[in-house]
Amino acid sequence: MLDDAALRTSLDALAADQPAIAALIERLGYPPSRQREPGYETLLRTIVGQQVSVAAAASVWSKLEAALGTGCAPDAMLAQDFDTLRACGLSRQKQGYARSLAELVVSGGVDLHALPQDDEEAIAALVRIKGIGRWSAEIYLLFAEGRRDIWPAGDLAVQIAVGQIMGLDARPAERETRALAEAWRPHRSAMALMAWHHYNTPVF
Repeated sequence: MLDDAALRTSLDALAADQPAIAALIERLGYPPSRQREPGYETLLRTIVGQQVSVAAAASVWSKLEAALGTGCAPDAMLAQDFDTLRACGLSRQKQGYARSLAELVVSGGVDLHALPQDDEEAIAALVRIKGIGRWSAEIYLLFAEGRRDIWPAGDLAVQIAVGQIMGLDARPAERETRALAEAWRPHRSAMALMAWHHYNTPVF
């Protein structure tokens, strides 16, 4: 797992070879690992958080737990009607995604505790779930499973931070962001956390 100790070890390994990363750690300190429990609840939270702010996602989740109970269990999700879930802030599309996930968990169609060890194979397994694209799969593997070499290159904040860290004139596109990170293998998860840390830290 990519806990705080492993995260620091990975970043120190990168900093030893790359002065820009060493300087970044000196200026900002180490980011927290922000680990989540693997399983249904974390993946459902990922769906809720798609294309909305962190604050908006937290608000929706709070309303869902008030209506469905702590953790928004799959049986409770499937028992709710459209209007109840809409009142919690779930769009029609996200309701479809959430119900699909709940149905797969209840039926045993997906086992989130036995994903393939190979990262690309695990991503492929996750994106077969309705509403889970590559970004959501990568976020899940990074935060819920603590995998050490996940690189969510499609994340806007990561792209912006990488552009700034690397001194680029413009934000790199996803393909360029992915290519730039090749030099950070096998520590790309740590670098992703550092990128978010940089993005969220005010620069005076």
